[in-house]
Amino acid sequence: MIVDAKQRADIAAAMDHLQRGDLAGAKAQLAELERRYPQNLELKLHRALAHRLSGEFSTAVQVLDQALSADPYFFLALLSKGEILKQMGKERLAAEIFANALKIAPTEGQIPSSLKAPIARARETVDAVSVELEAYLRDAIAGIDRFSSGDTSARIEETIGILAGTKRIYNAEPIQLHIPRLPAIPFFDREYFPWLEALEANTGTIRDELVALLELDLPGFAPYIDYPPGTPENQYKELNGSELWSALWLWRDGEPQLEPQRLCPQTTEVLSSIPMADQQDFAPTAVFSALAPNTRIPPHTGSTNARLLVHLPLVLPGPAGFRVGNETREWRLGEAWVFDDSIQHEAWNNADETRVILIFDVWNPLLNEAEKEMIRVLLRANYAWSTQEG
Repeated sequence: MIVDAKQRADIAAAMDHLQRGDLAGAKAQLAELERRYPQNLELKLHRALAHRLSGEFSTAVQVLDQALSADPYFFLALLSKGEILKQMGKERLAAEIFANALKIAPTEGQIPSSLKAPIARARETVDAVSVELEAYLRDAIAGIDRFSSGDTSARIEETIGILAGTKRIYNAEPIQLHIPRLPAIPFFDREYFPWLEALEANTGTIRDELVALLELDLPGFAPYIDYPPGTPENQYKELNGSELWSALWLWRDGEPQLEPQRLCPQTTEVLSSIPMADQQDFAPTAVFSALAPNTRIPPHTGSTNARLLVHLPLVLPGPAGFRVGNETREWRLGEAWVFDDSIQHEAWNNADETRVILIFDVWNPLLNEAEKEMIRVLLRANYAWSTQEG
């Protein structure tokens, strides 16, 4: 919308009334300007402010609704409407309007200084009301015996958070191969993996071999992320080519790594007894993953939901954690878990020393043998197609 010099002068005169506290004069002049310049929705924003300052909250909301009727994505009108509703004591309605405003808010680096405080207040209101709603919903089902099944309890708890807005929806988003109709389960039940206890029982043996490497300053460890020049680094910019996140591969893309396996013969033997994923040129993968002190691995997703990852913590010098979707867990030495890494996940080491875990992949147990064989063939065929021209 083009605003000429005459319109700018008229608006300045009306705003002068507002700044001098002449609210009646400001409202009258702004209403006249709205009739004269019907395309200028900011006039309604100014008039709503005049009504708000006059204590005429309902009228101010009506004026803003007129602006939003013409432009439902008028960010400043949404923000102002939320502020007025909050001032009227209608916190829930305000949170609903603020939530819509925040969806179209400027990105962090583009927020004008004058809007930083109002946007922060909007977020605080949305968060506070979401927490209240979560408690209200939890009370609503308090009389129902929902804890008869661990899976049911976890599902309902997450449902409550998503409905209230304290949690978000996470789906499987693999970067390579997506198998439709597999449920997106952050952490799988141990019942699917009867060999987990035997793995955990060997924690000491595996850890002894790792500690020997630690005492030799981690020979063979290399950056976990090592993109070639020209590759988009995205969230891994700080970790690409860095020793902050390093790894020693025992199997990589289906190939045994002979020297690391020579250094860790008992670990290799333990892993060989486990039904790891077997996909020619892709799996198994097994690796010692070392995360430096006070380092965070940013949120990311893995290659496919056809396989899951196993984590076995071996060196935990202090506070360290892991999140998959909406579920966050603390590491416990020698306690393994199995998770779907095609769901967004992240890890952090807040200790002052290096954290090390063993990672390897296994098939998703919800796949049958015929599906596994077809996936093997599909992966090889896709690779052959993509590399045929060099």
